[in-house]
Amino acid sequence: QVQVVESGGGLVLTGGSMRLSCVASGSIFRVNDMGWYRQGPEKQRELVATISRRGTINYADSVKGRFTITRNNAENTVSLQMDMLKPEDSAVYSCNAEVVSNTGAPRAMTYWGKGTLVTVSS
Repeated sequence: QVQVVESGGGLVLTGGSMRLSCVASGSIFRVNDMGWYRQGPEKQRELVATISRRGTINYADSVKGRFTITRNNAENTVSLQMDMLKPEDSAVYSCNAEVVSNTGAPRAMTYWGKGTLVTVSS
């Protein structure tokens, strides 16, 4: 079993900053890609940022220059530093991790956290 748990989130004013963290734990041999996604009210889930195990990063155009994704491979964690927040950044932010299990499963599987709510007030 693998668990993915986010922390952080809450209420912040426009222009403010917030940091989200996520940890993957359980039957893990290796974590490949990790990422953050978000789903705003009445919107589809969208990619925010992803980072490979080697550090290759991809950002959504809407967050480039404002958000920074980092990870710690030894601790199986990924963080999202969000600066210059806007009301349109309000959403439930979810973390995912592509995990190679140490149980002998033949392929990697993607696990999701339950999400954390970020509300940016104007």
